[in-house]
Amino acid sequence: MSRRRAAESRKILPDPRFGDLVVAKVINCIMEDGKKSVAEGIVYGALEIVRQKEKFTEDSQVLESLHGCIDSVKPFVEVRSRRVGGATYQVPVEVRPVRRQSLGIRWIIDSSRKRSEHTMMERLAGELLDIRNNRGNAVKKRDDTHKMAEANKAFAHYRW
Repeated sequence: MSRRRAAESRKILPDPRFGDLVVAKVINCIMEDGKKSVAEGIVYGALEIVRQKEKFTEDSQVLESLHGCIDSVKPFVEVRSRRVGGATYQVPVEVRPVRRQSLGIRWIIDSSRKRSEHTMMERLAGELLDIRNNRGNAVKKRDDTHKMAEANKAFAHYRW
């Protein structure tokens, strides 16, 4: 971590189909080895599967669904390790909004990669549908993070 100045945050362009920054972030997070067109196909295909299963008629409904899924997975608190006097404590800390969004997106993608459907498109769509029904591994990860923070609430005074 540099002590001189804060790192500049890169501005990303909205995605070409919906013109939405969150969809662009999801595409960039799914992308491997710089294959953006493959990642776009996966995300757009998954959103199309969600549209068909939920019987949405407009693009705005699909986008609201994606935004709702990410919002329901975002963690509000997390634990960070803090070393005090030779002992390491798990200190609960509130999560900044940018990190909150990136963690939510990352957890959705990681849990969809671990699913057993045939293609990544189906896995991502299945995970999004599970999140809408308050199930899925990403929701479980958020709940576990909140439980860990609640269990270590006694160490909150070690916050820095």
